[in-house]
Amino acid sequence: MPEHAYDYAVLRAVPRVERGERINVGVVLSCPTLGFLDCATGLDRERLRALDPSADVEAIERQLRAIEAVCRGRRGAGPIAALPRSERFHWLVSPRSTMLQASSVHAGRCADPARTLAALFDALVAPQHAR
Repeated sequence: MPEHAYDYAVLRAVPRVERGERINVGVVLSCPTLGFLDCATGLDRERLRALDPSADVEAIERQLRAIEAVCRGRRGAGPIAALPRSERFHWLVSPRSTMLQASSVHAGRCADPARTLAALFDALVAPQHAR
C-alpha cells in the first residue's frame, strides 16, 4: 500500500494561560493527497481539574465540539468550516493564546490516515490507564 505525507498537531487544554500548564485533548491530522482532514478529541476531566480545580470544563468541551465541526466542514459551524480542507487545517493549528492551543505541526507518512489518527490519539491523548 502506498504511503502518503500527512501533517498533525496535538490540541492542548490550557485552563490558566498565564501558568502555561496543559493537557493533551486531541489530535488534528491532514493528509492532502487523500483529501483527509479529521480530528479526535477527548477531555480527561480529572486531569484538567488537577491543573485547575476551577477550570470551566463545559466551555472547553464546547470549544472541542466547535473544533470538530470546523475540522469536518459541518454546515452551521461558521465561515471557517466552509473553507477548503487545507485552509481549515492551518486555521485549526495556528498559534493562539486561549484555553485550547495546538502544538507545532509535525509530519509523517502513512497508508491509512484514519488509522494513523487513531494511533496518535491513543499514544498522545488517551489516558494511560485506558491502554
